[in-house]
Amino acid sequence: MSTQPEQPSRATAPLLTAAGLKKSYGRAAQALRGASVDLHAGEILAVTGASGSGKSTLLHCLAGIVRPDEGSVSYGQERLDRMPEARLSELWRTDFGVVFQFGQLIPELTALDNVALPLLLAGTARAEAQSRADEWLERFGVRGQAGLRPGELSGGQSQRVALARALVTGPKAVFADEPTGALDSLAGEQVMTALVHAARESGTAVLLITHDAQIAAYADREVWLRDGAVHSGTAQFTAQEVAHHEG
Repeated sequence: MSTQPEQPSRATAPLLTAAGLKKSYGRAAQALRGASVDLHAGEILAVTGASGSGKSTLLHCLAGIVRPDEGSVSYGQERLDRMPEARLSELWRTDFGVVFQFGQLIPELTALDNVALPLLLAGTARAEAQSRADEWLERFGVRGQAGLRPGELSGGQSQRVALARALVTGPKAVFADEPTGALDSLAGEQVMTALVHAARESGTAVLLITHDAQIAAYADREVWLRDGAVHSGTAQFTAQEVAHHEG
């Protein structure tokens, strides 16, 4: 009998829903043009697309980091796009975790303290925060690097620490923006295997931004962005888009 956690059901209402999102950066840079997508509890959703297609902007809108110019983002019964900053800050401490391509760990802190930081900011006692951080470092296979600072870690180790930090609070959703983009293929596979297993165990939904088909294959479902709109199924690029990305 398999011991792997089961994939989530999509029969229930979405955890997050984005509808008709439009976002521009100046007159000439329209990143999203009516993008709509939903994310279900416990689901791993890959968003793929060519460079500049609006993938990161979509993630930022869904995570409440950026407010869309038009459209809506709903988290349960709440409108994320209209949410006060204080409530957003609360969600980032408790319900949402974010991982960027280069981890963005705090260089002055050890790996253990980086992971414990979200708990400390939420008011958890230091001893408990460090104990929980230690457990998550163990789950991602970097407990031996707990006392090291980011500059002493490899790229793969840094991303594992960043993932541990994103998951330590038990979030409902993790937003991962090209989490393997700066890694070689082996390190990328190790990081994704660890992320998927941890998310399955904790029931955390993951929105995964990637341009790599092998990384997208770890997801339960894939959508792709083109010209600022979301399409279902495997990403399809024109020859010009492929050349732009490879360049």
